[in-house]
Amino acid sequence: MRRLAATAVAAALTACGTAAPANPVAIGATAPVYTARSLAGDSASLAALRGKVVVLNIWATWCHPCRQEIPQLQALHATYADRGLTVVGVSIDAAGTEAGIREFVHEFAMTYPIWLDPDERVTSRFLTMGVPETFVIDRSGVIRWHRVGALERDDASLTAAITKALNG
Repeated sequence: MRRLAATAVAAALTACGTAAPANPVAIGATAPVYTARSLAGDSASLAALRGKVVVLNIWATWCHPCRQEIPQLQALHATYADRGLTVVGVSIDAAGTEAGIREFVHEFAMTYPIWLDPDERVTSRFLTMGVPETFVIDRSGVIRWHRVGALERDDASLTAAITKALNG
């Protein structure tokens, strides 16, 4: 819905002869400023991860496709962490559900960082359409890949984006 509204505004501005603003979360754009609280209770931010390649995955415990993609995210974490990749799972589950999130993380053997965003600020910052949604952000904070929906098993485009960002 938000993207439809943004498209309508851009079309109206273009029709009036005014250039439409660039999409702030497009491939090649700098990732938005974003902070959250980790499941451990610490402050976390994308800015603190500059210098690392980040796979930012927005998910929720109630999301069935999110459950299906967790093994792939965990495999990415295990395969590339020593090369400078950080997988971050941003849970948009409601406030007060931390115990359920911890249980979920344990059940799915998730060892990568989990950030909590019960107010869903990540959705407005990244203009997401739902969960799951995933971004690859390079070492300088630029968005290099984006997927709406569940990750496909052994997705060659995701692997290529990660490899390019790690080598770039």
